Amino acid sequence: MVVKLSRMASLTLAGIGALSIAALTNATSVRADEKPLGHYDATMKDFWLHPPRDWWRGDETEAQRGLVPISRQPLPTPLADLEKNLAGIKLPPGFKISVYAANVPQAREMAWGDNGALFVGTWDTGIVNAIVDQGGKRVVKPVIKGLRMATGVAFSNHKLYVVDIDKLYAWDDPEDNLDGLGQGHLVYGDFPPYTSHGWKYITVGQNGELYIPVGPPCNECLPPSGTAQYRRINPENGNSELWAIGVRNSVGGAVDPRTGNLWFTENARDWLGDDIPSDKLNLVTKTGENFGYPYCHQGDILDPVYGKGHSCAEFSPPIVNLGPHVAPLGMKFYTGNQFPPEYSGNIFIAEHGSWNRHEKIGYRVERVSVNSDGANPSQEVFASGFWDGDKILGRPSDVIVAPDGSLLVADDYAGAIYQISYVGK
Repeated sequence: MVVKLSRMASLTLAGIGALSIAALTNATSVRADEKPLGHYDATMKDFWLHPPRDWWRGDETEAQRGLVPISRQPLPTPLADLEKNLAGIKLPPGFKISVYAANVPQAREMAWGDNGALFVGTWDTGIVNAIVDQGGKRVVKPVIKGLRMATGVAFSNHKLYVVDIDKLYAWDDPEDNLDGLGQGHLVYGDFPPYTSHGWKYITVGQNGELYIPVGPPCNECLPPSGTAQYRRINPENGNSELWAIGVRNSVGGAVDPRTGNLWFTENARDWLGDDIPSDKLNLVTKTGENFGYPYCHQGDILDPVYGKGHSCAEFSPPIVNLGPHVAPLGMKFYTGNQFPPEYSGNIFIAEHGSWNRHEKIGYRVERVSVNSDGANPSQEVFASGFWDGDKILGRPSDVIVAPDGSLLVADDYAGAIYQISYVGK
């Protein structure tokens, strides 16, 4: 049954310009609960290109007045504190968690190189780090500098790919030159320039194609041309295809090893309430599939402004509603052989955690079991405790399966990579 909500203000916009990326995303230090309710016209190109500092407040409501994004830590959490924090992480029986690497600032998407280097993107420092073994110790080395928002990284066909808002670059055989990768070559440069929701993630397909999301520069709006979609890019010639539309803010995806189909996480809109709408896990089954944004949320809630005249039945529903404001980011299918057999083919999702909600939720790693066609989904919490009920200890941002079958978890808040291993009951 479709739920219709009372009318709310339209939304805000995003973009780039003289405004720093940190200013776009950090919580403000001003008492937000004392400000007038935020409202911006999200239909103006100037707001997409030159967003106000608090662009995310464009649809603020009295019920959620004063909620602001989570401020990032200025420095990574020290190793001793990380180990103390991990002692409180809850896992299924037989699993343990440890620090794989500390002092990995703003750790975002991860990608394995051919020879064991782990490449890690960052939020707004413009750096890509490599974690390498040197004399039996893991060392974090900045190997690419000078970008703007190098959140998405991938490795395929002996190349490292990095997406930086509106450009996709590649470096050939990067593990041969970790002391100085130099400037990469441009693979694709036809993304919109908007910074808000311009942070991206790269998913490698079975034939080396790259799936990359393009978020709309707003909370809720009629998205400008070329946004609110997934593109499939051929890195050999730079050709792109429109792969999915009606997508709000996706910062995680994976190709199903059983079928080759793209699955992706999606962050739903803000300012409808603490408990709606739910963030989603989606499956693309046909080219150009429409997932509903900005008209329909979580598969059954019509937007109070843009949903008029529409039905949620027009759009593809989510495979799983993951919960309101949990902020699902990176995801991977489990393809290792270390975990028990029932974990084979399951999806692990890094949930960054909520800000647009009074009681925090997320801050965990979720496990989803589902058939390759999306049937019979089930979900459960796999790793929790990064929010201890009093303070934030970490914010999972990505997951990746390690060569030994363990699961690595990136944390862009604590600036660390964790390793979850199965040691038996």
